[in-house]
Amino acid sequence: MKVIILGTAWPYRGGLAAFNERLARQYQQEGHEVEIVTFTLQYPSFLFPGKTQYSEDPAPEGLKITRKLNAINPISWWRTGRYIKKQRPDLVITKFWLPFMAPALGTANRVCKRKGMRRISILDNLVPHEKRPGDKQFAKYFVGSVDGMVAMSRSVLADADLFDPKHLKPKVFCPHPLYDHYGETLTRKEALDLMGLRESQHYVLFFGFIRGYKGLDLLFDAMADERMARLGVKLIVAGEFYGDPKPYQEQIARLDIGDRVVMHTDFIPDHEVNRYFCAADLVAQPYKTATQSGVTQIAFHFEKPMLVTNVGGLPEIVPDGKVGFVVEPDAQQIADAIVRYFDENWQQRLTEGVRQEKQKYLWNNMTEAIEKLK
Repeated sequence: MKVIILGTAWPYRGGLAAFNERLARQYQQEGHEVEIVTFTLQYPSFLFPGKTQYSEDPAPEGLKITRKLNAINPISWWRTGRYIKKQRPDLVITKFWLPFMAPALGTANRVCKRKGMRRISILDNLVPHEKRPGDKQFAKYFVGSVDGMVAMSRSVLADADLFDPKHLKPKVFCPHPLYDHYGETLTRKEALDLMGLRESQHYVLFFGFIRGYKGLDLLFDAMADERMARLGVKLIVAGEFYGDPKPYQEQIARLDIGDRVVMHTDFIPDHEVNRYFCAADLVAQPYKTATQSGVTQIAFHFEKPMLVTNVGGLPEIVPDGKVGFVVEPDAQQIADAIVRYFDENWQQRLTEGVRQEKQKYLWNNMTEAIEKLK
């Protein structure tokens, strides 16, 4: 079978590129021919001013990546669709995450259509966390361009039905697979030594791009709880600001928690991701809204218990009391859960739960889910 994956890939960086590249390797392992068709321009500079979009990592070996699509140039949308059609793939997979991309991705999908080819989308979100005018119309346009959809959380599966009320398109739920390509597992000491941190402290990790809906402000408020000092808990923040960092900096100063927070707010290259997760005792995702998150799947890979909030699909992936704790997006509940985790020695039992639960998130589950959409 010939497979084309349409979406983000190297030289772009971040979770979307990592997902598409890992999915491509899974199809290769299963004996298929794979090509990723990605962007020449993904985000115009006015969306993320001053932010570099490009990875410092070398091109992934063994993957065919073709740059064709310009997110804001309609001519390129048609050219990309014609290019894909000319390759005569059996399957085109589009990762959809943002209505802004719907005109480009939806048009390319429409143009590339041919008899005998399936066009499947893997949905991160249809209704975005930060809503803008026209989002619903854009999402509807994209849904009309595919033959079937895989949702990675049940909340997104329900959203897909809103854009396909007559249920004309097949849909299936398949949870986000493990991110298992971020290097070897390090010992806690090895990871802490690489980061210059002390073994005597407890560490909670907040990982990924810093955006308002991810609730880092709630986690800062939780870290101001004096019980954190008693327990020797520190917070590692690892990821770039996607917005003004000043409110967060002012919050740290106002709460006087500078000695409890380790800020690593540059982009974390792939080869350094393992040290952050292997150094952490607990991974926190205090999101205010969510569908699913790739961070949970990195935590599963490195067998780290998690603290998540009761929003979107996060409680589906992190069963409360088995692989982590689920709380409401409230600073006091977050603080209480962190204290409970360390005070009551939950780490060993939750780590064992993570080892068992991670078997659900193998990559062949995703390719099998796509195969069902006929």
